[in-house]
This record gives sequence, C-alpha cells and structure tokens, in this order.
Amino acid sequence: MPGSKENTSERKKEHLEICLKKDVSFKYKTNGLDKYEFEHNALTETDINKIDLSSKFLQCRINYPFLISCMTGGTYESVNINKQLALAAERLNIPIGVGSQRQALENKEFINSFKVIREYAGNVPVLGNIGAAQVAESVNPAGLIDNLAKMIDADAVVIHLNPLQELFQKAPLPNFKGLLKSIEKACAKSKVPVIVKEVGAGISASAALKLINAGVKAIDVAGAGGTNWAAVEMIRNKNNNEYFKDWGLTTSYCIKEIAPLKKKHKFTLIASGGISSGADIAKSIALGADMAASANVLLKRAAADGADGVVELIEEWFNDVKKIMFLTGADNLKELSKVKLIKKEEMY
Repeated sequence: MPGSKENTSERKKEHLEICLKKDVSFKYKTNGLDKYEFEHNALTETDINKIDLSSKFLQCRINYPFLISCMTGGTYESVNINKQLALAAERLNIPIGVGSQRQALENKEFINSFKVIREYAGNVPVLGNIGAAQVAESVNPAGLIDNLAKMIDADAVVIHLNPLQELFQKAPLPNFKGLLKSIEKACAKSKVPVIVKEVGAGISASAALKLINAGVKAIDVAGAGGTNWAAVEMIRNKNNNEYFKDWGLTTSYCIKEIAPLKKKHKFTLIASGGISSGADIAKSIALGADMAASANVLLKRAAADGADGVVELIEEWFNDVKKIMFLTGADNLKELSKVKLIKKEEMY
C-alpha cells in the first residue's frame, strides 16, 4: 500500500521541526474571525469578577471552554513538549489531545511520547488520535478505537480527516473508501466517545451532519486560517503548489454553517484553525461554537517556555474573553453565544 514504506517516526520528527521553525500559515486566507467585530454594549451591567468560564466536556467540569488540540508524538523530541503541554492542561483543568498514534501502532519504540500526556495531565480529559486512512482500512474500527484509548488511558479518541494533507505526503494514503461506514461502526461499538476533526481545511455542514448521524459526539472544524498541512508537506517534499496552499473552508464559515445543526442534534462543536487570541475564542463562541482549541501557537510556547508559558498564554486569552464579555454585557458563556457580531464592512 502507498505510504507503508515511509518511516512514520521520521515523518513526525520532520513535521515537528517544520511547525516550530517554518512559516506554515495560509498565504492569503485568514480564519475569517478577523472579519467580525463585537457589538459594544455601553449599558453593560456585567460584573467581570463574577464571570464563570467553566464548562462541561465529556461529562467533566473544565475551567475554560478550551482544548489543547492534538499535536505531536512518536518521536524522542515530542516527549518533553507533550509533558509540558500536559502539565499546563492539568494546572488549567482543561482537556488535551495527543498527536496521531499511528506510529505507536506500528512499533512501541516511542510509546512514552503518547503515554506521557496522561502521566502528567492528571484527571483532565485526554483524547487519543488516529488518521482517517487507518480507520477506513481497519477490519474492526471499534476495536482500533478501544485499543488506542487503552494505550494512553484516553477518555475519547479523535479521528482526524486529512485528505488534503495526504495528497501532498511523500507516500500518500488518499484512499478513504468506506470511511463513513467505519466511523459509524466505531461509534456504535467502541467503549469511548468518538470525536472527528479536520487538520486545517475545515468541515462543511453536509459532512458534519453525516458525522453526527454516524454517532460522532463532537466535531472540531479545524478550519483554514491556522496551520496549513498542505504547506507542511510541500516543504518536506520541496514541492510548491500555490493553488492548494490556500485550499479549505475558513474557521468562521465552518462554525456558522454547522452551529444551526445543534437545534436538532446533540453534539459538541469545537472551533479550531488559527485560534490565537481571546478575541478568536470569544468570536467563535458568539458564532455558535461550544469551545475552542489551538495547537501550533501552544506547541511553540511549550517548546520555548514550558508549561508556565502555556498557562500564562491561555490565562491571558481568557482574561481577554472576560473583558469582551463585560463590554458586551454577557454574564456567562450562554449569553456570550447570543452576543451580536457585526461584519466589519457594515460598521462604515
């Protein structure tokens, strides 16, 4: 099968180095959240000191509606980074995901780079992670999910959809035939909840509805505007294709399109894709997301400043969220979800 000859651990090491050192952003596209402004409430009566940002995720009470997204694992270099991210998650009492566990399925050499998350994250929700291609080709998708969860004592497993990235890998796995049926089987029989995310090209409302009907408990839109995995693979391959560097649905578009599905269906909507500020988080919730997630900016902070730097950054973001809630008159997250956003062009 194409892709089987490439060393997975070496690929993960290259991914980590590129994300830390190279520009892997979209060339022209933003996540779309910068196109909106909040409607200012000059008559606010919100007490900023009484705002409660706690939320529920996977039946657990978390301090912020935020997830340290699936990032890395499968290399020696990723052990300490995952340790620092896990320590930050434990201190903040927020969920955290691991990078793709495909490497750990192939051999056990770097399994500690995944297990270190639970070791240092305490009792916060931990998410396992596997690629769509591995799920599609599995003869027992539920067994695969349960095995991944057991491997790292995870509370749920994320299936990441990455068709764009696969097209530009050195050894691509672009065959996703039977994927939706496999996801449905995994959701029906696995012992842990299944979450589905993209890796930077976004999830449409039509795709989201199919996933919800298949039994997925949460959808992470991972829209365009953040890390561009097509660009990452192009750097690895020394191949440049300008058109596909900007392929994908923006984060704001995905949230707006998928959020109305919550009126009839019960699932958690996670906003990610270029989330790098408190304003991004607040706008995501105002557009309809239940929580937000971020990866690359936290990866860089963990590598540079450890857990302290990650905690400081996330707390800074949520201090800004509180300020936004005060200025818009939102006493809680439910009220923030109803705050009016104005397209910038409408303000002039």
